Amino acid sequence: MSDDPTFQSNYAQGISKFQSARASAFWEEVIALLRGKPAELMSYEDIRARLRLSEESYKGLQNIEVEKIAGSVGRYRDFTSNFLPKSSKMQERWSRIYARANGMAGLPPIEVYQVGDVYFVRDGNHRVSVARQIDAKTIEAHVTELRTPIALHPRMSYSELDAATAYAEFISQAGLANTRPHHQALELSEPSRYGELMEHIHNHQHILAQLEERDVSLKDAAAHWYDNVYRPAVTLIRKHAVLDAVPARDDANPRTEADLYLWMVGHLQYVREEHGETATSTYSDALVDFMSEQQVSIPKELLTERDSRAPITQTQVMRAITRYDDSDDAGFSGQNVHVRTA
Repeated sequence: MSDDPTFQSNYAQGISKFQSARASAFWEEVIALLRGKPAELMSYEDIRARLRLSEESYKGLQNIEVEKIAGSVGRYRDFTSNFLPKSSKMQERWSRIYARANGMAGLPPIEVYQVGDVYFVRDGNHRVSVARQIDAKTIEAHVTELRTPIALHPRMSYSELDAATAYAEFISQAGLANTRPHHQALELSEPSRYGELMEHIHNHQHILAQLEERDVSLKDAAAHWYDNVYRPAVTLIRKHAVLDAVPARDDANPRTEADLYLWMVGHLQYVREEHGETATSTYSDALVDFMSEQQVSIPKELLTERDSRAPITQTQVMRAITRYDDSDDAGFSGQNVHVRTA
């Protein structure tokens, strides 16, 4: 240990600060136990497996926000969710780091993985714990990013993580992260309904295979479904700000664009089954009916919208593909229909 008086003084303060942090950690664990939730950090290994992360890229040395550091690689059980130390055995090392943090030298950079808006400590857990206790806003870090289409953020609940996992599974199965890396969000408020979205894609795959007279991969079918079925619906929802106009269903579980897409398709299918092919059949028709059901004012522009019939039945999808093929605007070419996803 250094004989420097300043270091010694800071080290003594560190011991006192550590003991206070340990007491806070104890009560945090007690409260977490009563709530039935572990008071620990997010596990990098768990998140990486859940979200099927693989691609890494080094982003360099950066100043990152301490409050966004919410996980650890391998040591997520050693600290509470607020990076409070769980073991008294950490005192000597923790107090040394505290002394250094308050000295002239400061702390060396930590190493982190970034996933969405969350950082996971690869090296430097004690430094982050100390930084939290001295109310540091930022800390220097070597950042390696793992790209994900999932909106991961600090303080996510277990239900939110489960929902993110279901969404990641859907995106991975559909292959949209590769074929449409800049796709619009397809999150559902009810994770159990991703099977319905996948069923739409499987139906689309079957129709494309019939036209092509060969096997069509799921990822190619998903890309074509996204371009020609899902995205037009979302474009119309946004154009007329439908979700902003209707009352919130649940602040903790708000309705999403993908939710409304499923409602639109289900509604149009029901109307056609009841009234035949001559019944209302466009996405704008469905949105008018939805807003009427919600008892909100319908924009005049929506009432005069001139969108095409929504391609949701097998016959209509085939017609839409033929129409796009004739105009060279659908990613098909040649004598037969050929899916192009790049």
